[in-house]
Amino acid sequence: MEKKRIHILEDDQEIRNVIEILLKEEGFELQLSSSFAELKKNIQDAMPDLFLLDVMLPDGNGAEICEDLKTDIFTKHIPIIVMSAQNNSEQKAIDAFADDYISKPFDIYNVLERINTQLKKSSASRTKV
Repeated sequence: MEKKRIHILEDDQEIRNVIEILLKEEGFELQLSSSFAELKKNIQDAMPDLFLLDVMLPDGNGAEICEDLKTDIFTKHIPIIVMSAQNNSEQKAIDAFADDYISKPFDIYNVLERINTQLKKSSASRTKV
């Protein structure tokens, strides 16, 4: 079975490191970005199986980026989980077509469970096509 690739867009180095360590231990391949510009550059090289997006970014808003990805023909099928410490971000994420929402601070194992859930749903919907 090939490794699933997860793209993490998170500008907070510590949070990115924690998620990176956990997901690498779980056998995922990772793409890491700290800005929207970096994400756009990175996905030109290889598309991920899932996006994990922070809301507050130096050059954009994760909910708006989510909507961009979900309305783009090349990325609309990729599950997106939006993360935020802001109370009002969950509705914005839902409105932006996010597949899931995680509020910070989060339980790292809950993040892992949600990633696995979205990847299972995604592979199930692809096999039906």
